[in-house]
Amino acid sequence: MKMKELDWVASTLVTVGALNWGLVGAFNLDLVKTILGTSPALVQLVYVIVGLAGLYQLYKMTTKSKK
Repeated sequence: MKMKELDWVASTLVTVGALNWGLVGAFNLDLVKTILGTSPALVQLVYVIVGLAGLYQLYKMTTKSKK
């Protein structure tokens, strides 16, 4: 996977995570759990992947500002 593709995927996952947290805060609706709730392991995997995408975005932001 090329870096631009990875950047796009990470940005999309971070956006999805942010929207999900917004729904949790506003309406107590966890969309990930609602859609994938029959498989708790899959729900947890999605949360971990979104978290890793957030860390990747943070890394990209901090290394970009140092150049």
